[in-house]
Order: sequence, then C-alpha cells, then structure tokens
Amino acid sequence: MVAIASRKTNKGTKKKTTTRAEKAVKTAASGVKFRNYPQALKYLFSLTDYEQMLRVRYNRDTFSLDRMEKLLKKIGNPHKKIKSVHIAGTKGKGSTSMMLASMLQHCGYKVGLYTSPHICDVRERISINGECIAKPELSALIAKISSHVEQMKKDRPTFFEIFTAIAFMYFADKKIDIAVIETGLGGRLDSTNVIQPEVCGITSISMDHMHQLGNTLADIAREKAGIFKPQIPVISAPQNPIAKRVMKKVASEVKSPLFFAGDEIEFSYRVESSRTEGCHTRVCLTTPSSKFEHLAVPVLGEHQAINCGLALALLDVLKQKGMKIDDKQALYGLERVYLPGRMEIIKTEPQILVDGAHNAASIKALIRGIGQHIPYDSMVMIFGCAADKDIRGMMEQIATGADKLIFTKSSTSPRAADPHELAEVYAEMTDGRIAQVTNSLKQALEIAYSAVSREDIICITGSFYLVGEAKIMLQNPVILAGQQPVQEPAMAPAMAAN
Repeated sequence: MVAIASRKTNKGTKKKTTTRAEKAVKTAASGVKFRNYPQALKYLFSLTDYEQMLRVRYNRDTFSLDRMEKLLKKIGNPHKKIKSVHIAGTKGKGSTSMMLASMLQHCGYKVGLYTSPHICDVRERISINGECIAKPELSALIAKISSHVEQMKKDRPTFFEIFTAIAFMYFADKKIDIAVIETGLGGRLDSTNVIQPEVCGITSISMDHMHQLGNTLADIAREKAGIFKPQIPVISAPQNPIAKRVMKKVASEVKSPLFFAGDEIEFSYRVESSRTEGCHTRVCLTTPSSKFEHLAVPVLGEHQAINCGLALALLDVLKQKGMKIDDKQALYGLERVYLPGRMEIIKTEPQILVDGAHNAASIKALIRGIGQHIPYDSMVMIFGCAADKDIRGMMEQIATGADKLIFTKSSTSPRAADPHELAEVYAEMTDGRIAQVTNSLKQALEIAYSAVSREDIICITGSFYLVGEAKIMLQNPVILAGQQPVQEPAMAPAMAAN
C-alpha cells in the first residue's frame, strides 16, 4: 500500500504529506479521482477484459475500432502524433518487437514499446528505451482518461482499448521518436489497428485463438493481414504456403507492398556449434541498403533466428525511409536485448527454464530450442494452459520432449484448464503414459525438485500466466516457503493476449 505520513505543525495540528503517485493523480485532468496507484489499477481492471474471458465473440461489437477511434478522438488523437511500426502474427511478436526497439534505441532514438501480455507487472506493457512507465505516470493517465470512459457508458471501452490509448498518450506526451506497437489479438479488429505505421511486420502464423480468428490457417492469416494499409510496406517472416497465399491476396486488394524474408528479401539462418560460443544460431540478411552476414543471434532458440531476421528487415525499411541507422550501433543493441519469459533460465542447480509457449508451434519450437542449446540429462516439464487453447496439438509436442510431466494450473488465470482433464487427454493420446497432477504451481515445483538432479532441467511452460507466477515465486523465497508476501493490492496477473 502507498503510505500517507503525517506530522505536527507549529500550531499542533496534523498535516498530511502525499506521495508522488497521489499528487500525480490529483493534478490530472478531471476524471475519477484515485488516492493511490492500487486504486487506479483497481478501476482499470474493473472494466471489461476479454483477455480474462474463456469465450469471446470476435466481431465488431466486442472488438470495435469505431469505439477505439471515438475514445482516441476524445483525448486528442495521440496516435496521430507518433511514428510507429506495427507488428502482428501468431508467435514471435513480442520477441521481434523487443529486438527492433533495442536496435533503434542504440541508434540514438527515443523508442516507445507497447507489447502484451505482461509477465509480472502490467507496467511492462508500456516502456520507453527499456524503462517501464512509472506508477505515478500510469496513475495520472488512468485518471485523465477515466472521465472520457465514464462518458461512454452505453459503449464503454474495454481494458485493452483503454490501455492501448494510454500507451499512445504516454508516447505522445514524452515526444518519442518512434513506437514499436504489437497487436493484442488478431489484427483486423485489434485496438492497435488505428495507427498509420511506417512499416508493418508479420511474424510466423500458426493455429491459435481458433474460437476468435477461425478454424483454418487461411482464416487466421486473413485476420492478421487486416493490419495491411495502402502504400504501407509489409515485411513478413517465412510463412506456410496457405498463409502466404492469403497474405498476397489481401496485400493486392489493399495495394500494400509485401515482401517475404527468404523470397523477395535474401534471408537464411543456420544452427552451428563452437567451443567458445557453444550451440548458437546465425543469420544472413541482404537488401539493397543493408548486408548482415553470419550474424550471431543473441537469444536462444532456432525460432528466434526468424524473429531476428524480421527485426533486421524492418530496421532496413526504416533506414530506407530516412531514419539514420548505424548498423554497428544497431547490432550492439541487438546483443543487449532482454526477452523475459522466452527460454529464460531463472534458476540454476537445478536449472529452471520458463517459456510462455501457448500453442503447438511454440511448444515445438521450445522443445527443439532446449535440445539445441541446453545440455541436460532429463527434463521435468511443468505444464498448464488456458482451456480454450489447442490442447491436443500441444500434447503431441510435449510427448516428444518431456521425460516427466506435471500438469498444474496458474492460481491467477480464470481461463486455466483443469490439470486433471489435461492429464486425461495426455493419457488418451499417449496410450496411457502417466503424468502427475497438482492444483498449484508450488506443489508442482515440490514434486519436480524431488525428481531432478543437478544435471536435469525443469521447464515451466504453457502460458504467460504460469510463467509470471513462477518468476514471482522463484525470485521470492517467502512465497516459495508458503508465507504470505507483502504485495500491492489490485496488481493484476499476467494476461495472455496472443
């Protein structure tokens, strides 16, 4: 909680002193008044949040760009005051966005980054040059936008719409040079799809969010391609032929120049090993204005080579559009990129790795990446996912990599699948292979600890909810011991959008 101190004046009366957060909120434009940051968050999370719902209709009523544009108009259209890059796709959006933002920052630019979901703290979603938005500033912006939200009671904006608008306000207020904006869900009806970016990026497209985006790869690709705009160049990672065909059709219809890494853009990668660097991935990318040869990808996973190539190609488009890009400085920034919750080792002896893989393609890439980059004797996997995911598809991939499997669920996710049901599906698909089941991550970790040696690895995956809970728990011995930690009220859990 934010404390309010008091002291006696010369007259013997008590005078309150307020925190920075309280001052920021009280001096904000007219709106709902909050005494402190937790109250501001409580208001924010009281609004409709489709990220927390198991079943959501994906249409213009629930995902309304008209409503988003109406809200933005009320606050002065801050999205029209910033340059941006727009990134959509199924997997790798966050990684690609963070790589691009880090490269731009180290070229001397003031770079805004808007991503989702967060892992431990909602403020992770909005940052400038790697620094999350401060609590007082987020509180003030929530207060400022609340008056406009309250005026829209018949068609009230959602949590994601409001948070996206807050990001635009923050970036405009701070006069950033450019923002890297990641979509939340899909593309066509996503709240971020109001910007006119310098360039669009599309990461790998695979099956996910079928209840909202469609049951075929073609349907999903069409939704992702909904961010294409006339005369705005689009750079895509290599795609499945079905997705590629759909994307080409949409690009032709809206007259958007479309380039694929590996086709129009010369791109390749390979996995290699050396005594000094161990197993790692290298990429080559060549355009008329840039040439990157045998560049070592600074993060783990073969799939990250594809994301790295896309980030480099997007950087090249910005260079062609007049931004001053020093390749050496850009690569310096790439080397220093930090990707939380993506093949992240958060503990050693035994090694504990977390990854927010939440669809079949991501689980496959995770297991392959661990095999390529991390030596171990046996893998104990702790798995929990949302009930609306492609569970059978993920189970097929898990069966190829986990030596011991523990199903659990996040305590913070209202969409979490019942771990007993996960175990039943797994047993059915693997001819009776046995897995253990717990109802909490703490119990799952206790079982995992008892089953591993120093040479083994524990992998926690299936959702960003579970990853966020694991990071908080393992980095706080008090929580792991079962005691009640001191926490701010109203702090929301990680929310998986895509």
